[in-house]
Amino acid sequence: AALRRAIIDADALVIASPEYAHGVSSIIKNALDWMVGNESFVYKPVALFNASPRATIALDALRETLRTMSARIVDDACIAVPLLGSNLSEEQLVRDAGISATLSRSLATLAGAAADRQTREPL
Repeated sequence: AALRRAIIDADALVIASPEYAHGVSSIIKNALDWMVGNESFVYKPVALFNASPRATIALDALRETLRTMSARIVDDACIAVPLLGSNLSEEQLVRDAGISATLSRSLATLAGAAADRQTREPL
């Protein structure tokens, strides 16, 4: 119930899911399954973050699940950040100008979609 309320109250969502055995992790899938049948994702702007550009099967499955739930996936805010195999420390990740710029652009695009949602009724 708390997760449902938090999602409903959010202006937009960022979902980052690892790929596990060519699928969405069971934890994220289970959380989404609990949201099916309520209004939590309806027209909600969503950005998908992927930490491994080669892990596309789970990402495609996640997109399909969210579309079924009537989420509005903001494609221009969805990003793949090549972290897998980068061997960057947490501090190096935070200081990496390329990663920072990519995240900033994505979040700005998502914020714009959320603001646009506030000014228009869904079709």
